[in-house]
Amino acid sequence: MDRENTDQRSNAGKKVRDSHPDEKINWIGSAGFLLVHLAGLFAFLTGVSWAALTMCFFMYVLRMFAVTGGYHRYFSHRSFKTSRWFQFVLAFLACSSGQKGVLWWAAHHRHHHKYSDTPQDIHSPILRGFWWSHVGWVLCKKYNGTREENVKDLLPYPELRWLNRNDGVAPFTLAAAIFGFGELLRIYAPGLHTNGLQMIAWGFFTSTLLLYHGTFFINSLTHMIGRQRFNTGDHSKNSFILAIITLGEGWHNNHHRYPYAESQGIYWWELDITHGILTTLSWVGLIWDLQKHPPEVFQKKDHF
Repeated sequence: MDRENTDQRSNAGKKVRDSHPDEKINWIGSAGFLLVHLAGLFAFLTGVSWAALTMCFFMYVLRMFAVTGGYHRYFSHRSFKTSRWFQFVLAFLACSSGQKGVLWWAAHHRHHHKYSDTPQDIHSPILRGFWWSHVGWVLCKKYNGTREENVKDLLPYPELRWLNRNDGVAPFTLAAAIFGFGELLRIYAPGLHTNGLQMIAWGFFTSTLLLYHGTFFINSLTHMIGRQRFNTGDHSKNSFILAIITLGEGWHNNHHRYPYAESQGIYWWELDITHGILTTLSWVGLIWDLQKHPPEVFQKKDHF
């Protein structure tokens, strides 16, 4: 950690309240995000069935894994290796979460790690408050662009650049597929009491809404609540509850100390479902070279 960043973090308790015109909510540009919230209410009109709830749960878990294992651990931190085709699968699934493109996500996250809880950190709740860190920064124009200088290792892949430019394709494709599946169930399995509208309301919009805020809690709450095991120079914390919600991302202080490690839980009781899924994928050869914590972390030489 350089001296400039150390000095900045020492003043992290002083909240920055200044805002700029380009940090105002971009209502037009945020239409898709706002539509998901409104459409989530549509689920109350379609009714509910076990089939729809199962789809909601499945799509939440699948895409949360794609965000945590794909956007975060693979594209942002390169904590394991994979083939080019499976790299695209991870990117497409993560993009279907509606959290913008793969290059955009990885670039901003790398910037966050470099300047965590300093004035240059885009979404520090310590400096800008909960609302801004949770969702405000995503809704303004200022951070719509992709910081390509932060993801030079990903730019050689034209399929990733295409997906980043056309980040609406994946969620639209998924929504259409879920609607079509619901209609097939209506026709061929009427006993399930579901249909296309109900399935898209719960399986896509409600699950996406939950996915948004489950993911955003890592930007906001994991710098506000929980416990610190390591002195990382910022306010990152560990939270078991948030680890449950995000399939393992709640061990945020661990992650800020060892951002290159594929697993964010260190000890057996630190539940990290994403790590379990990635480990299983490594057994079947879809991914390999999972980066591990150094041996000294288990000897408690690096703890408070």
